[in-house]
Amino acid sequence: MRLYRLSPDSIRFPAPTSALHEPNGLLAFGGDLSPERLLAAYQLGIFPWYSPGDAILWWSPDPRAVLFPEEFHISRSLKRFFRRNPFRVTLNQAFGEVIAACAERGMEGTWIGPEVGLAYRRLHALGHAHSVEVWRDGELVGGMYGVAQGALFCGESMFSRTDNASKAALLTFCRFFRQQGGKLIDCQVLNSHTASLGAREIPRRDYLTLLSQLQPLTLAPDCWQPQTLSADSVNSDLDCCE
Repeated sequence: MRLYRLSPDSIRFPAPTSALHEPNGLLAFGGDLSPERLLAAYQLGIFPWYSPGDAILWWSPDPRAVLFPEEFHISRSLKRFFRRNPFRVTLNQAFGEVIAACAERGMEGTWIGPEVGLAYRRLHALGHAHSVEVWRDGELVGGMYGVAQGALFCGESMFSRTDNASKAALLTFCRFFRQQGGKLIDCQVLNSHTASLGAREIPRRDYLTLLSQLQPLTLAPDCWQPQTLSADSVNSDLDCCE
């Protein structure tokens, strides 16, 4: 297998199955972050991930980390925390602020440089990228963003400025997304945080099959309209999990 250089004159990608085994999933480099190229990548199960200042790298790892919304894991301590309902959660009301916060994660590091931030803000303006915001006392304390592909949502990054804020974003979004007809959240690469919340790995071939099945599906008409996400369904789920 070899690493492909993308042509500046074409948005075509090599097959995801031709990605390298080491580093796992590295498929290509080069190109740009135009909306057309980004959408072409997501439609094939490919995503960009690279350090600011370096060449753009494109990935399709095997296995792939995913979260089925109904499998979100809520610990007992998290249930108790959410019952106190310290947050207000919204959708698509502060996309720029969310991606900026994801780019300021300090010691954790980030791949979200100015070029990446601008690219996803463009996708958001076109209706393809979406954010979940978590507020406390009027202050943005957590959130996440990603790219919609029919009934699949490709999660890109999340942040938290206070305990459990990013978990509140993901939990509330899982419940909302499922109600709207959503079936799967792509987490790309498994880490301890997403694994603790119910994410798991599946073979890349299975992910690509699910992607092709879920892309054509449509969600509820007003799914991505800016709105406050109701806590009622979350509280109901917490009660059912006792």
